[in-house]
Amino acid sequence: MLKSVYKLTDDPDTKHLFLNIARMKEKNWWLISIFISAVLMIILTGLWFQMNKYFVESTKLINEETTNRYLQKNWENKLKEFGYTDQPTIKVKTGIFIQSLKFFNSSEVDLSGYIWQRYQDGIHDAIKPAPSEVGFVLPEQVNTGNAITPQEVYREHANGETTIGWYFEATIRQPFEYKLYPFDHKTVWVRMWHHFFSKNIVLVPDFEAYTSTQSGDIFGIEKEIVLGTWNREDTYFDYKYSSYDTNFGISNYIGQTGFPELHYNFVVKRKFENAFIVYLLPVLLVAALLFGALLTVSNKPDLVSKHGFNTSGFIGACSALFFVVMLAHIQLREQFSGSGIVYMEYFYILMYVYLVIAVVNTYMFSIGAARWLTFIHYRDNLIPKVVYWPVTLMTSILITIGIME
Repeated sequence: MLKSVYKLTDDPDTKHLFLNIARMKEKNWWLISIFISAVLMIILTGLWFQMNKYFVESTKLINEETTNRYLQKNWENKLKEFGYTDQPTIKVKTGIFIQSLKFFNSSEVDLSGYIWQRYQDGIHDAIKPAPSEVGFVLPEQVNTGNAITPQEVYREHANGETTIGWYFEATIRQPFEYKLYPFDHKTVWVRMWHHFFSKNIVLVPDFEAYTSTQSGDIFGIEKEIVLGTWNREDTYFDYKYSSYDTNFGISNYIGQTGFPELHYNFVVKRKFENAFIVYLLPVLLVAALLFGALLTVSNKPDLVSKHGFNTSGFIGACSALFFVVMLAHIQLREQFSGSGIVYMEYFYILMYVYLVIAVVNTYMFSIGAARWLTFIHYRDNLIPKVVYWPVTLMTSILITIGIME
């Protein structure tokens, strides 16, 4: 474009004026790129804060009165509908305290702590566990070979009531969701049955045993518990309803459909800074290094001499960056071998695409191929350099929005 202008006039002042305009335009391009990148970064950060929030949709049980009303409406009033008019509901107060927690793998968590139950004289005599019996069942427990059988540690009788407590260790298998990693939350639940689970015995939370069980209070878990890369977020009791395609060989089994099963839930939130340093920071550094390498691409002799640019060197640098991304991706994938693609992985995939595009762009620019591809050859490969961060951030925003939906 400048050559055609120079042909129209040989005036040095005119040439100098047009050269300054061209430089000014290039400078403005970079300013626009920086401004757009800053705006997109703010939007992306806002989406990350939104992803990092926790929302619970379950019905929390906060006291005995609300629990009784809930069971009356959702279970006891439906007994006739289910055909169990001859089995009145027996309620057994049950509490739990978690002392240790460890995620064993992507679908299993190791727990230890105490579970206790209260049995009233004259009401629960027929179902009260003997000293050699355990009064509860953890239906989602798996045998890992290192867990011990629940052991009775105390049995106290006072005010016409017997309180029995057991120490337990269990590995619970659950379908955890990792799609939002590293902005994910985990709700670990302990589902409890009475050991006479064929009868109409409903476990209810022992609210009196806790200081406070209101919404937002954390209870039933050790305050100084070591959670590693997790933080305590919330705890609550709720009911989930049974739905089984078998009666376990028990005639007239009451718990096959719609039976309220007591769950103790505790929510943990991942510490974002750990995952950021280990997995996201390397990707950001690779992106920055690739951008720096792209800035050295030029066909101007003075810049080539200054930066030492050559095509083979650029391809070699991209190859090294590829192995950095690949090794980090493999390390991340090993943690979620049984899960689908997690949010963090999309950034690795994006870097694979960028590395390929960068190599193709540089090669075509250096050999002058496809001159009709203006966005490659225009002003010394200016367009790919200027749009690098805006396109990267816009793609990240689209990925984030897609994951959040």
